[in-house]
Amino acid sequence: MSATRPQAASMYTDLEREAWHDLRAATPLTLTAEEIERLRGLGEQLNLDEVVEVYLPLSRLLNLHVSATQGLFAAQQAFLGGMNQKVPFVIGIAGSVAVGKSTTARILQALLARWPDHPRVELVTTDGFLFPNRVLAERGLMTRKGFPESYDRRALVRFLAELKAGRAEVSAPLYSHRDYDIVPDGAQIIRRPDILILEGLNVLQTGPAAGGKVPQAFLSDFFDFSIYVDAHESDIRRWYVDRFLHLWRTAFRDEGSFFRRFADLTEAQAIARAETVWSEINGPNLAQNIAPTRSRARLVLVKGPDHRVRRVRLRKL
Repeated sequence: MSATRPQAASMYTDLEREAWHDLRAATPLTLTAEEIERLRGLGEQLNLDEVVEVYLPLSRLLNLHVSATQGLFAAQQAFLGGMNQKVPFVIGIAGSVAVGKSTTARILQALLARWPDHPRVELVTTDGFLFPNRVLAERGLMTRKGFPESYDRRALVRFLAELKAGRAEVSAPLYSHRDYDIVPDGAQIIRRPDILILEGLNVLQTGPAAGGKVPQAFLSDFFDFSIYVDAHESDIRRWYVDRFLHLWRTAFRDEGSFFRRFADLTEAQAIARAETVWSEINGPNLAQNIAPTRSRARLVLVKGPDHRVRRVRLRKL
């Protein structure tokens, strides 16, 4: 008689969509169908059901975490005799290009801002912390845009450190997808929000910086909660190509767009170009830098081929 092999221990509680939906409890839907449509990203099948069944339970969970953190802050403030300055609750959202993390961030920002205890919710993307194209070109990194070395990680850490230090006002640089570059002198001013959502490809990374040196602080050191938006690589690749084609038919036609040179491609050529970009840039970045950070997230949203979240993995406390 053979012994039964024990199952490997998991750091996560796995919940199928239906079980996750039940955790919504009585959380009210505070967004209209029109608002959801405006928040939806290119190619995504985000609808009312997705918000109700996936994002309402998530907003309830996040609200519980924010409330618990506020309670801990009050206790520590009492211990210190009221010397502590209240700081924002920071949520990091990571995932591949085209996986839908930007939509997740926008939906959560809208839902969390409707909770009475934390109406001020800011969203910052790490795109603004990319080095300007001029710098990337000088360093031979234009084809590595989106890789960890293409970001000013020191500025990113400084931004979060100042935010968590209770600074009355901090600023983040702005990025133009139309120009494919940093906006000169552009800035997003953040003034002590209740919650800040930081969304980007590599926000959970802990690898060495340029030169092989390990940073003294990582972005995730400043997170109170982290989310990874996950899907099978073949699905993400298809979503990326579909998005590229949509932009080829629309935004690339803009005479001032950085991508105007792609507008004259045939559809077959546009598909081939998108496949090349994925194979040479986005795919390797996902495999080498982004996907390995998935296990560091507090919660993982696992999507199916239709962009709908099929399963949720929540890290055990």
